[in-house]
Amino acid sequence: MTPPIGMEPSPLPAVPRKGDAARLRILVVAGEGAGSAALHQSLRQWADDGRLEVDAAPDLPRAVRLLAGQRWDVVLAALGERPDEELAWWVDALRAATGGPRLIAAAQTPSMGLALRAEKLGVLDVLALPLRRDDLMRALERLRSAVGEATIPLPVVEHHAVGQYALVGQSPAMLDVYKLLARVAASTATVLIQGESGTGKEVVARAVHLHGPKASGAFVAVNCAAIPENLLESELFGHEKGAFTGAVTRKVGRFEHAAGGTLFLDEIADMSLALQAKILRAVQEREIERVGGTDTIPIDVRLIAATNRDLKEAIKQGRFREDLYYRLAVVTIRLPKLAERGDDLLLLTAFFIRQFAERYGKRITAISDRALDLLRGHAWVGNVRELRNVIERGVIVANDDTLRAEHLPDEIRGEEAALTDRPQGGLLTLAEVEARYIARVLAHTNGQIGAAAEILGIHRNTLTRKMKEYGL
Repeated sequence: MTPPIGMEPSPLPAVPRKGDAARLRILVVAGEGAGSAALHQSLRQWADDGRLEVDAAPDLPRAVRLLAGQRWDVVLAALGERPDEELAWWVDALRAATGGPRLIAAAQTPSMGLALRAEKLGVLDVLALPLRRDDLMRALERLRSAVGEATIPLPVVEHHAVGQYALVGQSPAMLDVYKLLARVAASTATVLIQGESGTGKEVVARAVHLHGPKASGAFVAVNCAAIPENLLESELFGHEKGAFTGAVTRKVGRFEHAAGGTLFLDEIADMSLALQAKILRAVQEREIERVGGTDTIPIDVRLIAATNRDLKEAIKQGRFREDLYYRLAVVTIRLPKLAERGDDLLLLTAFFIRQFAERYGKRITAISDRALDLLRGHAWVGNVRELRNVIERGVIVANDDTLRAEHLPDEIRGEEAALTDRPQGGLLTLAEVEARYIARVLAHTNGQIGAAAEILGIHRNTLTRKMKEYGL
């Protein structure tokens, strides 16, 4: 198998820097009448503390002349009786205006339909009349933040397709994984994949299968941590009719379903010692018995196991069988954490942006420097899976061709201030950053472990273990 990324890493784009914008120039177009005068007067009053320069156009022809002759950051347009048509007209008009000003639309009764249309057209915001200062300032701060962000074109990303998944990365740590994967795939040896949750253990397992001699067979995956212990044995080995209460028919287990292919046992360390013994026998003897049955069934299966735990430590604690460990670890592939993969973060980010932009019908060609800084400063407890979730969310809410800091979750944007809260004379350790972030997410979910695990992109068992580790 050829490694999915070239041995000579491709160059990554340089990161430009850009200063913050000072004052925003706003053109108010609200037609005639008392309402127009009141709107203009309100903006005049907010101008100084909002760092704004405000001018008004009494009518549409005057607005068109001002747009053609001067550079504006924002046009605040009050919509009239046909808001949908007027919104579309303004979007088209501003595309041709000098400097490409952004549109804030104001309406007497903004509807959900108008808000959805505005989002699709890339309008900065839709606000209700009479205008409230806080609403306007929030919209302008988003724009000011975006103006102060330089854009970085998304790099071209080579990837190796693994079914519906992909292997992405060119860091030294991942190149080592690719080399070992290429060597072991050609055999039928049992493989143990070790790595934290979200590092891509199942993707690597699928790659081993697809490039091995049993590629034509099925790839059957079982998450041992997700199935209750009293059901896991039947799920793996099957059962005979009447084997236990509720066993009204014979069931074929995953070992048999994987015949001629690969059985992937994820989170195998969560399995009981009794069930580990049965797995050991299946590996050694190449045969199984269904629950409640007496006949032995030969199996022709390649076994790949994975865990996010230290199995040698589990052996010392009496929670994992040593003989099973050595049967599984014929070849061990250790996957690095995302924090150990350097500029793979940018490559993965670019890959996920393109993937989700295509899925959701967006055209996103760049990421801002501030957004990338936030991503690089994050602890990534959930590794690649968490990054994938964050980028999907960002692509969904993005309304122009750049993924910006404002499109990232509050939990990540809030870390900008936290990063300055460091012990005097030094930086936080990775463990300290991880503990602080987990604590922040738990506070956000009011202590709900399931919701926090979903945000972090990790299994709730992993979150519970880390909470104990950090005393949370």
